[in-house]
Formats: sequence, structure tokens, C-alpha cells
Amino acid sequence: MFVNIDGINIFYKHEGCGKKIILLHGWGGNSDSFLPVFNYLKTKFEVYSIDFPGFGKSSPPDRPFDVTDYMNLLYKFFKAQNIEKASLVGHSFGGRVSILFSATHPECVDKVVLVDSAGIIPKRTLKYYYKVYKFKLLKRLYMMFTKGSKDKKLEEFYKKYGSKDYKESGNMRQTFVKVVNQNLRPYLKNIKASTLLIWGEEDKDTPLYFAKIMEKEIPDAGLVVFKGAGHFSYLDKINDFNIIITRFFEGNE
Repeated sequence: MFVNIDGINIFYKHEGCGKKIILLHGWGGNSDSFLPVFNYLKTKFEVYSIDFPGFGKSSPPDRPFDVTDYMNLLYKFFKAQNIEKASLVGHSFGGRVSILFSATHPECVDKVVLVDSAGIIPKRTLKYYYKVYKFKLLKRLYMMFTKGSKDKKLEEFYKKYGSKDYKESGNMRQTFVKVVNQNLRPYLKNIKASTLLIWGEEDKDTPLYFAKIMEKEIPDAGLVVFKGAGHFSYLDKINDFNIIITRFFEGNE
């Protein structure tokens, strides 16, 4: 199904009945990223799974988006679907949107599940700063000694030396840069909804210390750690994940 919001065609899946739950995928994913979760939850709840603009079947944004833009679009999706209140399940980038949405529109949120969520600026080590300096120097030399227009040289440079996520972002690269540099930690304290954090112990993309910060700073939060699981902990431990979040959503307010 599609809904048009501010000129952007948003694809979403919608099945089941009962308490409303919205699944929000990670960067580079789409609504099918949560397919085994969607298929399980739809037998117990009313479930929506969204393709964010620029991903899956949804059309791309007409300008570089940041997390605030995605959050505003989610709010308009609520209004378009006549959703007064729902629970959110956000993985990685979807967790960013869930954090900001929950803090900004607490009246719309029942419960929150943050799965290997992004949103905190990582610790900067000497190794990190060395890599940044080396990257900038390499970029400068490349621009000086490579033939072609500035735009063409930049495109070729980032294709060769950019991060995996950056290289795979295509025409969403400016959006990617805006998203990853938006620090959402100050919003954690404003989340009023009961929040469940689910993390892979071996997550290298959003390390476990992210979860411990969130558990400490979100007023009503609990943490479940899946041993041996990585950044896609909900897929690594799909049966455990489905059972745990179902109990969480079915529990008393």
C-alpha cells in the first residue's frame, strides 16, 4: 500500500488487529527487513511496517533529510492513518527516528523497542582522529593530482575510499551524512514511554555501550542482551526476540 505525504509516496504494509505497532527499519533496509517479526506480530497486534523515503518502494526525498525530517514524516503518517497512539520498534537508523519521535510526540507513543539503535555519537579515540586526518590528507592529494572536474573527482574519490555505508548510499549520501552527525542523546531523558532495549552482545556498528547509556538516561528503560548476536540481533535470535517483545507489548501499562 502507498500513502502520499508531502509529495513523497510512502510504501507500507498493514495487517492484523489489536494494539498498534509500527516497525521502523535500519539504514539501507526496507519494510521486508522486519518480515519475520511482522508475520509473527500480525497474529496478535495491528502492525505497520514502513519503507522510509529513499528506501524500498518509497520515493526518495526531494532534498537531503535529517532525522528530524524523518520524524516529522512519521508524525504525518500517524495523522494520515488516523493513528492516535502506537508502539514503535526501531532498528539502528529506525531507532534514531523512534528516539526523536518518542521524545517529541510522547502523546502518540505507547511503548518503544530500540533494537541495536543508533543515535549516540561514538567515542572518539586517537585511532579515529588519525584515520580522519589520513582520509582528509588523501582527499586533498587526490583532488590536487587527479584530472577532471571537482564534482567528478569527489565522486570518484568517495567511491574508492568512502565508508561502506557511504558508498552504498548512492543519491542518499547527503542524507546519510546529516543523519549520522545528528546527536540524539539529549532527547533520551524526554522519552516518557516504557522502553525496551534489545542488543547484540557482539554488535560492532552500534556497540553495547550505546545500550547502557540509553538504559541509564531513558527514565523507564530495561535492557536485554543477546549473547553471540550482532547488529541484526533480532534476526540472529528471532524466536527469542518475538517472544520477548510480545510479552512486553501485552504487559500492563
